[in-house]
Amino acid sequence: MVDVDELVAAARVVSLPMRVRFRGITAREALVFEGPAGWGEFGPFPEYQDAEAANWLRAGIEAAYDGLPEPSRTGVAVNATVPAVTAEQVPDVLARFPGCRTAKIKVAEKGQSLADDLARVAAVRAAMPGGAIRVDANGGWTVDEATEALSRLVADGPLDYAEQPCATVEELAEVRRRLDGACDIAADESIRRAGDPMRVAELGAADVAIVKVAPLGGVRAVLKVADALKAAAGVRVTVSSALDTAVGLSAGIVAAACIEDGNAAGLGTGGFFTADLGEHPLVDGALQVRTVAPTEEQLAAVEVVGERRDWWLARLRRCHALL
Repeated sequence: MVDVDELVAAARVVSLPMRVRFRGITAREALVFEGPAGWGEFGPFPEYQDAEAANWLRAGIEAAYDGLPEPSRTGVAVNATVPAVTAEQVPDVLARFPGCRTAKIKVAEKGQSLADDLARVAAVRAAMPGGAIRVDANGGWTVDEATEALSRLVADGPLDYAEQPCATVEELAEVRRRLDGACDIAADESIRRAGDPMRVAELGAADVAIVKVAPLGGVRAVLKVADALKAAAGVRVTVSSALDTAVGLSAGIVAAACIEDGNAAGLGTGGFFTADLGEHPLVDGALQVRTVAPTEEQLAAVEVVGERRDWWLARLRRCHALL
C-alpha cells in the first residue's frame, strides 16, 4: 500500500463549477493525485462516512499506482443525463449530448412533484423521438409512490429502466413485483452503498445493476461485481459516473469498455462542468478510452486551498488508515 504521506504530498484539491444544480450541489469537490501509473481521484461526496469513502480512495490508488485493466473496446456509447430541470430547459440540456440515443432523467427531486417529473420525461421524449428513456429517483419514492409514478410513466411510453426508485433492496423487490414486468428496475445505491452488493440478486430486486468505479473500489472490483451479478441473476450491467472529474471518468470509461453488455453507459457527465481537469469529447454519442493527465494550468484554475484543502487532506488520512 502506498504511504499516506506520499499521497498527501501529491494531493491537489479541486472544485469544479457546474452549469446546473445536480445532486443538490453547484460545485464538485475532489482530491486528485499522480502516481507512477497515472492520475487517481478521491472524491466521495461530503455526506459519506469514512468507512464508505475509503473505497473511493482505493479506486484512486488503483488508477494511479496499479494501472487499469486493458479494455476490450476503444469506446463506449453513453446516455444523456437530464437533471431535475424544468421541461422548458430540457432541449438545452440535451444539446450537450450530441448523438446520444438514450437519456437518463432525474425524478423524485425534493421540492418537486410527480407532475414535474411527467412533464420533464415528456419533454425528453419529444426532443429525442424513438430514444431509450431511463429515470433515476435516487431512492426518493416510497413503494406506493414508485408504483404510481412508474405506472403513469410507462403509460406514456416504454422505459428502459427505473433506477433506484426506492431506498432499500426490499422495497425494490416489492416495486418490481407490483409492476410485474411493465418496467425493469435498476439498483444503484443498493449496490454501491451496500455491505453486500449481491443482496439485490438474492432478493430478485433488480433487472439491471448500476456499477460505479469509485464507490466499489476500482475498475477490477467493478468487473468482479458485474460478473457475479450477471452469473447469479442474469442482470444487465450499466457503468455509471459518480459525477467524477475527467480523471475519475477515465477509469469509468475503461470499466465500461471491459464489459460487453452493450448498454449505454452513464458516463456523459463531463458536460455539467464549466471547467474540468481534461477532456473526454463526446462524439456521435460515444466516449473514447483515453488517459487524462491534468496540466498545471488546468489544476491551478480550479484548485482549492485553505480550510477546504485541509478538510480533504484530513479525510484522506482517515480513509487511508481504513484500507
